[in-house]
Amino acid sequence: MDPVGTVLAREFPERRVTATARVPNGNHKRTAVATFADGGEVVVQTATDAAALALESDLSRAVRERTTIPVPRVLASGAVDGFGYVVVARAAGDELHERFVSLDSATQRRVARSFGVGLGQLHEAFSFGGYGRLGRSAPGRPRADGGDASDSLTDRGFDAASADDSDWETWFSAYAREGITALPAAFDGIREQLADAVAAASLPANPPASLYPWDFRPGNALVADGRVTAVLDWGQPMAAAPGLAVAKVEHLVADWYVEDGAPLRRAFRAGYESVRPLPSVPRAYRVAAVVHSAVDSAGEVTRPGYPERTGAAALDFHLNRLDALL
Repeated sequence: MDPVGTVLAREFPERRVTATARVPNGNHKRTAVATFADGGEVVVQTATDAAALALESDLSRAVRERTTIPVPRVLASGAVDGFGYVVVARAAGDELHERFVSLDSATQRRVARSFGVGLGQLHEAFSFGGYGRLGRSAPGRPRADGGDASDSLTDRGFDAASADDSDWETWFSAYAREGITALPAAFDGIREQLADAVAAASLPANPPASLYPWDFRPGNALVADGRVTAVLDWGQPMAAAPGLAVAKVEHLVADWYVEDGAPLRRAFRAGYESVRPLPSVPRAYRVAAVVHSAVDSAGEVTRPGYPERTGAAALDFHLNRLDALL
């Protein structure tokens, strides 16, 4: 069975498909670009976890509506034959992951600023009653703060799936420890120091919960004429203190591609502060951001930069970032 063909036949019965091309992507979704005889193109994503893909589709619609972040328009979504699918308009531009290092410094700063603006807008537009992975909540379900889920967020039914009695310190400590535990044996020399840094952290008491976009980074964006034209991946969203998202996105924007990230960091922060005040970002948030970026969902060390670092070079990148925080 060809899931892409099934989706295209269901959603575009009057249009003839002339070509489909598989696009390499993450571990949870399959992506293909379909070209029609009339010259139009769409992107089709399928996944066995239909609920997760539906949540991502709904969130991308909401982000497109409530922010200036360029998000491709969702044309159709649903489930068929045991898998979920979403169809979006094909966005113009080149992969920013491949292009970032070739951009001139002024353009790199402009791109970094746009990520800061975007994250600030996300934090203004989305609020939650608890911390954790997002899910869809039925209207009337009570939130952790005593309110109604339908009052939450921008909300239209989004809520933190783990919105229970856990306070922020408890939730964050578990989240950081999860990342530290997932690190492979090559990190054993600093594992205890990382855990100590988290345990000794002085954290704000129950800060507001805002959107924590798991993969808001250049690697999931397109660029054309020196500007971001699309942000593509809104999967696995979470609700967390704004400072944690600032720490992670800043790391992926300012540190991932260049040796001296200071100018990009300043541009990113200036972009965020053009929307709202920069939140508190304790060192423990930065530790958590790096450890949760160092290993992918398959347990493999991630490959920063472009051309991508691999092997010992990739490991050294993550170890150096963590050493700087200890």
